[in-house]
Amino acid sequence: MPVSPYASVATRVRIAALLAFSGLVLAFLVLPIFVPVPLSVNSEAFFTYPLKGFSWRWYRDVLGSGQWRDAIWHSIVIAIGVTALATSLGTLAAVGLSSPRMPARRAITAVLISPLIVPVIITAVGAYQFYAPIGLANSFVGIIIAQTTIASPFVVVTVGASLANFDYMLMRAAAISGARPLLAFHRIMLPLILPGVLSGAAFAFVASFDELVIALFLAGPQQRTLPMQMFVGLREHLDPTITAAATLMMSLSILLLIVANRLARRR
Repeated sequence: MPVSPYASVATRVRIAALLAFSGLVLAFLVLPIFVPVPLSVNSEAFFTYPLKGFSWRWYRDVLGSGQWRDAIWHSIVIAIGVTALATSLGTLAAVGLSSPRMPARRAITAVLISPLIVPVIITAVGAYQFYAPIGLANSFVGIIIAQTTIASPFVVVTVGASLANFDYMLMRAAAISGARPLLAFHRIMLPLILPGVLSGAAFAFVASFDELVIALFLAGPQQRTLPMQMFVGLREHLDPTITAAATLMMSLSILLLIVANRLARRR
């Protein structure tokens, strides 16, 4: 926070106190997230502080176990499918909703972003009741479609923010030049809103990769994801292997969110 060189001592003290208080609040919210990191390299088979020693044993157990590797692979496959589907549908929805001629635009926007507000357990129960009779339960396709409903709003919001500053006169100029709407979208609109699209895709990937509730309802033994494997480990065999898996998941999520933030700044 820049401070004027002519600020009084009282003003400087208030600003310093505000910064210190903000730092404490941020530490209170963020530091608990990193608690599993040191536990993941503990040589002991218990969750103990201070650490008894340093060991990569638990990471080797995660990456060397067939169950954990399959769970990681399933999560990646599902997240890629969700990202592709959510990015495509969310971008098209945002483009349509950005038009002032779109009827009931506000109502449709509220419906599209409602999965961000509605508890995930309600979405999971509804998806199971709908997918089970048609054979989509216990399948990757069903999980991808269900998780797309909670990942698409991130794309709609980020792409909609990019379209807020888009000059539609460029699309009219392309139409006057003889370009069809699809060609004008690929050549003009998409390159300009691409940072928002990629940012939404990153958020969609993280939302799907970390999702547990929907997977618990729709996934079978052959579709067990990484969050599900961690959940089972918490119930059946509690050891620092879970903290190693949590650290890997958290590292990937943080990396993708940093990329999304950089892309949003380039908007």
